[in-house]
Amino acid sequence: MNPDHSHFSIGINLSPEDHDPTVLFSGEGKPIHGHKIGPSVHDFFLIHTVLDGEGLFQTGGLSQVCRAGDTFVIFPGSLFSYQADRTTPWHYVWIGLQGEATAKLFSEIGITRDKPLLHMEDITEICAVYERVRKSFQQSAYPRLESLEASGWMRLLFHHFGIANRSILPAYPQQLPEVIDRQIDQAIRWITLQFHQHISIVQMASTLGYHRAHLSKAFKQKTGLSPKQYLMKVRMDKAKELLGGTLTIDQISSSVGFNDALYFSKQFHKWSGKSPSDYRNLLRS
Repeated sequence: MNPDHSHFSIGINLSPEDHDPTVLFSGEGKPIHGHKIGPSVHDFFLIHTVLDGEGLFQTGGLSQVCRAGDTFVIFPGSLFSYQADRTTPWHYVWIGLQGEATAKLFSEIGITRDKPLLHMEDITEICAVYERVRKSFQQSAYPRLESLEASGWMRLLFHHFGIANRSILPAYPQQLPEVIDRQIDQAIRWITLQFHQHISIVQMASTLGYHRAHLSKAFKQKTGLSPKQYLMKVRMDKAKELLGGTLTIDQISSSVGFNDALYFSKQFHKWSGKSPSDYRNLLRS
């Protein structure tokens, strides 16, 4: 038992990443009356969410009494202190984070050095998420797997924070031309990721909320190609790349979404002016 807390538990990451947002540790505690930390600085990010009671958080020019539902974030290099109330000391959970992209992730949900606080009316769900983060660290023989699990739960926690901060976050613009552009971008991404599968332009249009003719017109205005032509281009470009390797023509055909190698060869010749074999020989010459 930590002598400064009536309850204290913590999980520590034995295999943290340096670059992506990653959880260093996570804990839960009930400090004793008047318990204080700081003034201090950390070289990592530290999130606290208050479950019960109250205490005082201070950083920069900010001094804020925090109660149940309040979350405060300490940024690396920022001078801070926080102290449990002498009458009703707080009960809180916390997570330490590091990673080059962490500050950007905080900014995207409306949390910055100047605005390190947020409030949630219902903390039932995030209490469960904090617990899952903490219990990810079992000090097993697979610390990397523990770190991956904790990072997944951490991102869900950020989602909840973002929902709580929706009123101050910029919404996606709803002007029709920009909405159409975004849907065409989704169609392009769909084709780029799924070109090796059977793709129905009708189904894709329906999923994006368009009639096929409407999608084809908007798609061609943006890309210069119809969805079917764009799909063929993606497949042929990938086929050219694979022909530089060791896969057979049959294997390449299947890899780019053709069940019939002969049909693939005809389409490739129509697209490039050469058969797959001739194109491969050209690459090797």
